[in-house]
This record gives sequence, structure tokens and C-alpha cells, in this order.
Amino acid sequence: MTHQIDFADVDSFADNPEPRVPLLLLLDVSQSMTGAPLEALNDGLVQFKDELAADSLAMQRVEVGIVTFGPVEVHTPFITAGSFMPPVLHARGDTPMGEAICTGLDMLEARKEAYRINGVPRMRPWVFLISDGGPTDAWKQAAALVHEGEHSKKFAFFAVGIEGANMEVMAQISVRSPLKLQGLKFRELFQWLSASMKSVSNSTPGTEVALIAPTGWASV
Repeated sequence: MTHQIDFADVDSFADNPEPRVPLLLLLDVSQSMTGAPLEALNDGLVQFKDELAADSLAMQRVEVGIVTFGPVEVHTPFITAGSFMPPVLHARGDTPMGEAICTGLDMLEARKEAYRINGVPRMRPWVFLISDGGPTDAWKQAAALVHEGEHSKKFAFFAVGIEGANMEVMAQISVRSPLKLQGLKFRELFQWLSASMKSVSNSTPGTEVALIAPTGWASV
């Protein structure tokens, strides 16, 4: 047998053959996120789930995967929005951003392969990095992967810096200009992200969807 078949996956693809929009969240949970920043991020994730829940098609089509980094951990393997439970994240460790990006992109490629094997169409994935610091590990390889992935349209990569983030390094990792979060406006950020996911998930695979401007929560 050439492929490991995950029966839970096959079952869900059989039950729900809708096209998928994978959203990979790369979330900094390092020690510096302790307190208000992490509480606001956790609130934002709940908001994200609540907003998506209002759109039945998005609930079937959007898949959420989460990689956290204090230590790098696949916190949530890709799961449809309807089954996604917002996690309560805890702060620990430093900021191995490079490893987190590489781990997340590997996870995304594996998920795309699962779609291909099961004949499930997909839209271009989104990768969303949120950090309040700078990488404490080697990140050039991660940056190369992001640039190559963007140019070959494998995914759309967005970087958001919280107060204290190393925006210069983020600008080298991301092809798009990184966004600076205003204060701790995570709820507004995730409202924007859910609105974007809804519009992408309601589109036809292969079509470009105009981005909603990130007003009210970010500055470039």
C-alpha cells in the first residue's frame, strides 16, 4: 500500500466533498506573550470561530490548522471550521519562528496531498503568522520557502507583528508587507480574517478573490 490512509479523513471527505480553503495559523506563544497579549489572542480565536459559524458554507469549506511556537508544536491538525474548537493557548519558551514556518508549510503540503488523493478541490491556502518578537532560531530557509511558495502561488502568506515584533525580519520573511497590529485588536483582526475566509470559501476554486483592506486593526 503506497499511502497511509487516515480513515477519519477519508470519512470526512466522503461526508463533505466541498472544496477546501486551508488556513494555517502560525501563532507565537513565547514567554513575552504572557498576560494581556495571549488573553487577547485567545479571545480573537473564539471570535473567529463565532464569525465563521454564521456562514454554513465556510463551516464546510474552511479548514483551520494551528502551529504554535514557544517550543514548536502542531497544536491543531487541519480540521474543518465546523469541528474547530478554539484552543486556550499558554505562554512558554522562546521564539523559534523559522522552525514553526517550516513545520507549518510541511503540514500544509501534506494536507494538500490528502485533498489530491481524495479528489477534493481546493482554493489557494492562506498562512497567517502572528508574533510579538523576532526569530530566536535560523530563519533564512523559512524565508526562502515563503518566497518560493508565494511566487508559485502555493499559498498566500501574511505576517502580523504585535507591539515589540521585529518588523524588519518579518519584512524579509514575508513577500507582502507585514502588518502592525494596533494595540491588542485581535478581535478586529480575526473579524477581518473570518470575513476574508468567508469570501474565499464562497468563491470557485481557481478564481482570484479581491482582498478586503485590513482597516481598523492594522497599519503597514
